[in-house]
Amino acid sequence: MLASHPSQTTGIILKQPHPQKVLVLGDSLVYGFGDPEGGGWVERLRRLTMEPGQAGAVFYNLGVRGDGVGQVQQRLDHEFRYRGELRNRLPDLLVLSVGINDSARVGNPLGRHRTDFDEFQDQINELLTQARQLCPVLFVGMTPVNEQAMPFSEVLYYTHADQWRCCEATRLACTSHNIPYLDVFHLWLGRGEPWWLPLISADGLHPNVAGYRALLHDILTWDAFQAAVDLTAVPS
Repeated sequence: MLASHPSQTTGIILKQPHPQKVLVLGDSLVYGFGDPEGGGWVERLRRLTMEPGQAGAVFYNLGVRGDGVGQVQQRLDHEFRYRGELRNRLPDLLVLSVGINDSARVGNPLGRHRTDFDEFQDQINELLTQARQLCPVLFVGMTPVNEQAMPFSEVLYYTHADQWRCCEATRLACTSHNIPYLDVFHLWLGRGEPWWLPLISADGLHPNVAGYRALLHDILTWDAFQAAVDLTAVPS
């Protein structure tokens, strides 16, 4: 299959004759926590491209539970440099998905944020600046939480209001860095609570099996993802 390499403008133009390498970095939504059946959206996608007779993009799941934007930024360069598979070969695309852990409040619904909001804004811009210098980048936003199931792990409180602030800061940062952003939070909320609430696990934070199926569908049908990733081997 053919892999895409960056240009200075659109990001993906030139074709190279090797399987495309896609790194997906982030938190538990990348890791796939809550999906014992399919392992999350990245693992489900990786399995599709590994079916007999398929030869699409190669996906690396680099999700770490509990990571915030600062933690992802700290490991970004190392993860990127050591995931090329072959000597002198670097990955072709980064997909980032992080921010929900930064939005949490500690101790009570009005407690301090796990990450100060001004600090979060600085960190997300630093992360995107660093990532954009490595290769083309996509950003997948967070899913909504079930506020009624809080606190998570008996100490962390997530709310839609705090999620919205982090989503908006991320969207604006992606726009300024010319990075496509999939606003999953508003996409799911816009479909109504009867649609999205059954897709959240009992812990109130992570998607369940059906939730990760729905998330994968939204990503696969995202025009920016289709333009950036070799999907020739993935069933529709």
